[in-house]
Amino acid sequence: MDRREIKTRQAIRNAFLALRARKPLERITVKELAEQAQISKATFYLHYHDIYDLSQTLQEDVIQQILHSVTRADLFVQDPAAFTRELFGAFLAHQSLIDILFSGTQASVLPRRIELGVREHIFAIVPAYREDAAFNIRLTYQVQGAYYAYSENVRRFGVERVLGELESIVRRIYPAGGA
Repeated sequence: MDRREIKTRQAIRNAFLALRARKPLERITVKELAEQAQISKATFYLHYHDIYDLSQTLQEDVIQQILHSVTRADLFVQDPAAFTRELFGAFLAHQSLIDILFSGTQASVLPRRIELGVREHIFAIVPAYREDAAFNIRLTYQVQGAYYAYSENVRRFGVERVLGELESIVRRIYPAGGA
């Protein structure tokens, strides 16, 4: 990718994030994004199929960054409380983008995709878990349930208090330490 293409993609990204911070995804048009990015609509379409393609691309970038930040997804099996702390540390590191890209109708996308990424990582290590109902249900509960509980309570009680309570809950669910 040459410097001009990088600059254009960055302008599109910045314009999209500015618009998305103010309005729902469904109300952003290519025309207004192109104006904000100071590019033509044709230039936008050279890079993306539509606004949804751009949104999905940016969401996928954040999801991959979060998954790469969780250095040991297998901690879910060995030490679920440590896994929870590491996962939410990754969420916190990307909180401003999460708030923009995964708001409104996109709110359920992040925890679902994170769960799938963690699941595939663990299945690569322990393929037998693929057919283990208890394991799969606990993983969904821990990732999606904890994310929802965090999202609903963090502004009211603060990060440390919510994370501490989530870890406490995980320790009660998995008293022996492993999933």
